[in-house]
Amino acid sequence: MYRAVNALRRVLYLQAALWVLVGVALATVPRFVLVTLFDQPPHQEFAWLRALGVESIGLALVTVLVAHRVEELWWWSWAFVLVAAATAAAALLNAAFGLAPHQSSVLWWLVAAVEMVFSLGLMYGLYASSRQQPVP
Repeated sequence: MYRAVNALRRVLYLQAALWVLVGVALATVPRFVLVTLFDQPPHQEFAWLRALGVESIGLALVTVLVAHRVEELWWWSWAFVLVAAATAAAALLNAAFGLAPHQSSVLWWLVAAVEMVFSLGLMYGLYASSRQQPVP
């Protein structure tokens, strides 16, 4: 079972690390990240983005908890597949149809691609784990 969940554990740790990095960036310097780095339109209020950053850190902590006990709790990873797939879909739809003319889409395509990769990696790990051990 260890080899089957090893891929799942690695993806969970990578996803948690990225969520912490993004969360810290959004919680501390949202204007710099979004407006300066990714050329997004400036907002009047960044409190929602700061809250999103804090929640991203919290989600990363839960991800690490599941990764630590992935041999017993591998099927909990479906929650993270849902988050990654839904985030990828929202970013993809926004990049394709939701941007104003001449607005940069780099951030949205990047988010969509990264979250799709995480979704596929988690689904592969779940598939491998389910072949070794059925859902409790």
